Amino acid sequence: MNSKILWGIAPIGWRNDDIPEIGSENTLSHVLSDIAFAGYSGTEVGGFFPGANILKKELELRNLKIAGKWFSSFIIRDGIDSVIKAFRQHCQYLKDLNADVAVVSEQTYSIQGTEKNVFAEKPYFTDDEWKELCQGLNVLGKIAEEYNLKLVYHHHMGTGVQTLGEVDRLMDNTDPNHVHLLYDTGHIFVSDDDYLTLLNKHIDRIKHVHFKDVRKEIKEQCKKEGKSFLQSFLSGMFTVPGDGCIDFVPVYKKLLDTGYEGWILIEAEQDPKKAHPLEYALKGKKYIDTILLPQNNL
Repeated sequence: MNSKILWGIAPIGWRNDDIPEIGSENTLSHVLSDIAFAGYSGTEVGGFFPGANILKKELELRNLKIAGKWFSSFIIRDGIDSVIKAFRQHCQYLKDLNADVAVVSEQTYSIQGTEKNVFAEKPYFTDDEWKELCQGLNVLGKIAEEYNLKLVYHHHMGTGVQTLGEVDRLMDNTDPNHVHLLYDTGHIFVSDDDYLTLLNKHIDRIKHVHFKDVRKEIKEQCKKEGKSFLQSFLSGMFTVPGDGCIDFVPVYKKLLDTGYEGWILIEAEQDPKKAHPLEYALKGKKYIDTILLPQNNL
C-alpha cells in the first residue's frame, strides 16, 4: 500500500450540510464510529462537527485524522478584505486539528443550494470578477500556509468554476505555489462528461482528491427534468466508487504514477434513508481494497 496516500470518507453520506435535516439523527459519535469501523483513516469536517477540543478527543478515541474542511468564499461579492477574518478562523480551527488542506469554493452567484436547474443555470463571472477572484485566492493561499495548510480549490456544480475551461482559467491565473486544486471526479464528470482530461492537464496542481461516482442513467434523467443540485443528489445521482459509471483505475494509476501524496476521500451525497451510510462506506472501502490497491503492485 502506498503509505503516502491516505484514504478517507466524507461525512456527507450520513449528514448533509446543504439540507441539515437530512440524516440529522446521525450523531457525531455514530458517524465517526462508522468511518473507523469501515477502515478509513479519516474524514473531512462536517457542518455539524463541534469545536476542535471536543472533536480531537472523539478522533483520538477512534484513531482518525481530519483531512480538511469546506470554506465558502465570497471574494467577488464581498471583496477579499471581508473574507480574510473568517478564513483565518477557519485555518486556525484546522490547524488545531492537524489537518492538511483548506477546501475553498467561491460561492458568489452559486446555485448549488437553490432550486435552480443545475444543468442549465450555472453562473458565470465577468473578466473583472475573474481577476478579483484569482488575486483573492492568491492572498488566501498564502494565509493558509501560515497555518501549515494548503489551499485546495474545489470546482463544483452550480458555481462559476465548474467546467474544465473554468478550471483552466483559474489555474492559469493563480499562483501555483499558493493555490492548489481539489480534483473531484463526480463534479467534473456531471459537468463535462469527462473526468480524465482535467486530471491529466492539472495533475501538478492537484493536492486533494474526492472520489465520487455517478449513476449515469439518473444523471441523464435529472438533466432531462432540469433538476437542481439538491434534487439531483437526493435522486441518487452520486454514489461511492464501484457503484456507478466512472472507472477509477486509470485515475488512481495516474495519481500513483505521478507520485501523488495526500488524501483521497470517498464522497457521495446521498439520502441516508435510501442509501445506508455504513453500507455504502463499506462498499466504497471494498472497491478500494479489491480493485484499486492491487494497482500499487503492478
